[in-house]
Amino acid sequence: MNRSTNALKRWWYIMPVVFITYSLAYLDRANFSFASAAGINDDLGITKGISSLLGALFFLGYFFFQIPGAIYAERRSVKKLIFVCLILWGGCASLTGIVNNIPMLAAIRFILGVVEAAVMPAMLIYISNWFTQSERSRANTFLILGNPVTVLWMSVVSGYLIQAFGWREMFIFEGIPAVIWAFCWWFIAKDKPAQANWLSESEKSALQQQLEREQQGIKAVRNYGEAFRSRNVILLCIQYFAWSIGVYGFVLWLPSIIRGSSEHFGMVEVGWLSSVPYLAATIAMIVVSWASDKMHNRKLFVWPLLLIGGLAFIGSWAVGADHFWISYTLLVVAGAAMYAPYGPFFAIIPEMLPRNVAGGAMALINSMGALGSFFGSWFVGYLNGATGSPSASYIFMGVALFVSVWLTLIVKPAKAQQVPAGARHA
Repeated sequence: MNRSTNALKRWWYIMPVVFITYSLAYLDRANFSFASAAGINDDLGITKGISSLLGALFFLGYFFFQIPGAIYAERRSVKKLIFVCLILWGGCASLTGIVNNIPMLAAIRFILGVVEAAVMPAMLIYISNWFTQSERSRANTFLILGNPVTVLWMSVVSGYLIQAFGWREMFIFEGIPAVIWAFCWWFIAKDKPAQANWLSESEKSALQQQLEREQQGIKAVRNYGEAFRSRNVILLCIQYFAWSIGVYGFVLWLPSIIRGSSEHFGMVEVGWLSSVPYLAATIAMIVVSWASDKMHNRKLFVWPLLLIGGLAFIGSWAVGADHFWISYTLLVVAGAAMYAPYGPFFAIIPEMLPRNVAGGAMALINSMGALGSFFGSWFVGYLNGATGSPSASYIFMGVALFVSVWLTLIVKPAKAQQVPAGARHA
């Protein structure tokens, strides 16, 4: 890519804002796992079956509002959409700390999913407005790093907050930063490079020309309906559904699995142990996204890692609960392997579909991931409660990842995934 687009300046201005925003979204959806391990069920009289449903309700709300949010972001403004969402999800997260009954908790979890639904597709659209094809896997990864990095520090902070104050105060304290950040976002974020006063006119022009050149090699698609019916989009929807079963079955129930082990850890120890897979995931994501952009190959950095994740789950089941530390080490491997391919995966669609439909297609794929997350987080919780151990859920998550591997392999790469000449020197 021509250096006059000033890639370094864009990275420093855009990515910290994107990272913090997604990190706060992830904090306020994932901290429920710590409340589940810390006694919310006993305090509110929640059975194991209802607990798994409550943990999963977020994803049901998340599923229904992905595409409307993406269409608004694509046609109107990412900035305005995210500003409103930040205030609403921070408020919902804090309100979770004052609930006194199950229906109120269920309503808040569902509404939290609704107001966070637009965040991921809107941010992917935002990145595609600012970064070229040869930068996109890394940019996507730094967005999604908000996921494991947040769970990494949240695991430790939430453990201490619960021990010092209780699960109610944890929810209240952890919802406030999103509301404060909404106003920072409003003053910092710009929808398009043309609106940025920190880029020169020549830099804006060079970036716009590069983005337009990349669109020229992509086959025209008239509307969302045509895009949604394409073979690759359908395959990637099912693939992401299966992949998300493994990811969110893992995320929402790891603290409870560790807490319920024969080692009898306290909440602070559970927090530290829960953080390790996300540290490994952070490192893996950075390495994989760099290699994917360097080799200009997306699929090669998706399916082998998901295969490793599936094998690690099966290995953890085979080892059994009597060998906690070996089983735990395999869970660390599974966590890192499931997170590592996110950057390359979300770079596939903007390189297959034109800009007018790519955002909607990413929202559709992400909404199917939300449905997989709902099913995975509910069914893993159900299996853990019904069987009294995580063994059955390890098999379930492993098989789901094997399905996602097969579906990735049969996606046909688009010719447009070839990086145009001159773009390889970004």
